[in-house]
Amino acid sequence: MSSTLLSALVASGATALAAWLACLADPARAWSFRPIAEAAPPPPPPPRRPSVRIVVPARDESAMLPATLPALLAQDYPGEWAVVLVDDRSADGTAEVARAVAAGVAASDAAATSDAAAPARLGPLPLEIVTGAPLPAGWVGKVWALAQGVEAAGACDYLLLTDADIRHAPGSLARLVAESEADGLALNSRMARLRCESAAERLLVPPFVLFFNLLYPMRRVNDPASRVAAAAGGCVLVRCDALAAAGGLAAIRGEIIDDVNLGRALKGPVRRGTPGRPIRLQLSRSDVVSVRPYCSLGPIWRMVRRTAFTELRHSYVLLVVAVAGLALLFALPPALVPVGAVAAATGQPGWGAVLAGLGAAGWLATAAVAWRATRFFGLSPGWALTLPLAGVLYGGMTLDSGRMHLLGRRRAW
Repeated sequence: MSSTLLSALVASGATALAAWLACLADPARAWSFRPIAEAAPPPPPPPRRPSVRIVVPARDESAMLPATLPALLAQDYPGEWAVVLVDDRSADGTAEVARAVAAGVAASDAAATSDAAAPARLGPLPLEIVTGAPLPAGWVGKVWALAQGVEAAGACDYLLLTDADIRHAPGSLARLVAESEADGLALNSRMARLRCESAAERLLVPPFVLFFNLLYPMRRVNDPASRVAAAAGGCVLVRCDALAAAGGLAAIRGEIIDDVNLGRALKGPVRRGTPGRPIRLQLSRSDVVSVRPYCSLGPIWRMVRRTAFTELRHSYVLLVVAVAGLALLFALPPALVPVGAVAAATGQPGWGAVLAGLGAAGWLATAAVAWRATRFFGLSPGWALTLPLAGVLYGGMTLDSGRMHLLGRRRAW
């Protein structure tokens, strides 16, 4: 190998290592997988019980609702609340399944309350199912479904916007409201715990959440003085007056990444000496859980491909920069280990030792960044060493997202 190539590889390896060390030293500590909502004691119940409407946008979700809708209908929130499910032109009988699930829950409640030994449960107002109207120009499907649900919900103090694949623990709503009331939050969001059982999920789900945290560090999201804002669309409790002040859902009507943009809208502008509205984003360990399975690479690939190029503001310049950065940070460190061995075997032992050392150190640094993520999902520490492979795959998904946009195959839901 030429000395010029070896020097370039050393410089690139040192850059990658420095970037990972800087990530570990960043005060935001995005890699730490904190804050976790359930790690803190819940606040006391508020003296006033605000009214809440739970809005569920659903399109072709008949497979998910039997696992999630009963939990929503079983919330133990003692105030006034109701569930509004928007069937957005589903082709799989989503509305019929929702009605059947609700009827089953009602029958179970009736049987329980007829038993003198069974305590009575304060049930919700009736489940309302809204049939989605055709998509207007300028709107994306999920935001339009949410807007229809909000309109049907009518006047209330809070809206809980939650996805059809999210299962809530019985006390989830009560805790979200208590936190929002105690701390005056305009938005209170949970990053649902994703399923992590199949090989594809173990490889790609922890890095998915890690990358989200790196892009939107939760400590900065939760700081009113920071311009960083985000939310996790699976579970977002918003104050109705704050949403109205931010322009309502019409303010994000064309945003395919609806949750992050909703967080930005609710936090509002942050200027020196003028903080934004208080918002909060936390991980959920058990109260808010996604039941959607990703049993192979394909579904995860399609999920990421849907929004990756949008995250890059539809810029092919940024796409090139992002893919190059992913190659530098993820692919290069492990690759330098065998390259160093080859250099040593071909009569350049000094270069070989430096390259292999930089590669090994960079790879270990990626594992240090990923360790908390794998631990959060209950995986063995060895999975942290697979972060470079996950990074390469996410780079491929990002490229594919740009390709799909170029071909005009853009998702609108």
